[in-house]
Amino acid sequence: MHKIRVGVIRGGVSNEYSVSIKTGAAIINNLPEKYEAVDIFIDKSGVWHCAGVVQHPADIFSHIDLVINALHGYYGEDGKIQALFEKYAIPYVGSDSFGSALAMNKVLAKEVFKKEGLRSPYYAYIEESEDVLSRAKELYRHMPQPTVVKPASGGSSFGVIIAKTFNEFLEGIENALAEDTMVLIEECKKGKEISCGLVERFRGEEHYVFPPIEIITPKGSAFFDYEAKYNGISQELCPAPSLSKEEKTEIMEMTRKAHKALSLRHYSRADFILTPQGAYLLEVNTLPGLTEESLLPKAVEAVGSSFQEFLEHLIALALQKK
Repeated sequence: MHKIRVGVIRGGVSNEYSVSIKTGAAIINNLPEKYEAVDIFIDKSGVWHCAGVVQHPADIFSHIDLVINALHGYYGEDGKIQALFEKYAIPYVGSDSFGSALAMNKVLAKEVFKKEGLRSPYYAYIEESEDVLSRAKELYRHMPQPTVVKPASGGSSFGVIIAKTFNEFLEGIENALAEDTMVLIEECKKGKEISCGLVERFRGEEHYVFPPIEIITPKGSAFFDYEAKYNGISQELCPAPSLSKEEKTEIMEMTRKAHKALSLRHYSRADFILTPQGAYLLEVNTLPGLTEESLLPKAVEAVGSSFQEFLEHLIALALQKK
């Protein structure tokens, strides 16, 4: 009997390479027996490998039935590799090229949030083509302080700082411009860090939202940064025990609304800061990490499902091509 051949693409050219390797390994190790995993590796220079041999993507795609994209960051989440899947008409898990590009650009995503009435921190942005010093001085005078400075595209909190002085502000902008051509600057909201995942057409719901997760970072961590995310030093509580019923309802509805507003597909995860004034949406991840330390698998288990069932469901969505 022919097993469905599932290509798992991992590695890649972004600074989230190591996270992608772990996500890909977790997917391969948890694929149900009825599927055959095909490990597809993209090295840091962008060269594709399959079965340890350098191959062209078209040749790889001709021998698999669908793709699970385990890349993160540049090329993996920004619509570029999705456009390649679409060019070769290979079914794949996750958002399409348009939704991926829109969600990955945090400035464009913030515009969508504003249009849809989704509460999000006040923001501005700087492009590398501008007079950075002059623009930085102008923004520092006019924006509420402190501020969060981050590359406009990217994940895993790479290049993100909380700036409390002008020198930190300027240095943060310059460091973020080394990662991207545009920098997003947000008012720093204080509150609980919350994340909430969603999967489509699950358990009879068109958009099934998992219980929110409360993230408690260790002392010394200003926020849920790269180390706090992947070194197992944070508490990630699901369902979030300290949230009221109203707060959970608000966050879950905002997660659903953001997924739809950004034209996303299959699954996503939204990140929030919960303040006394309500929840503020920070960003939406179209390819949330699926490592052992990642948030979404914990939410899947919290509702009595399993990582294997979740992967099988995503594969079914991809094969339906919806």
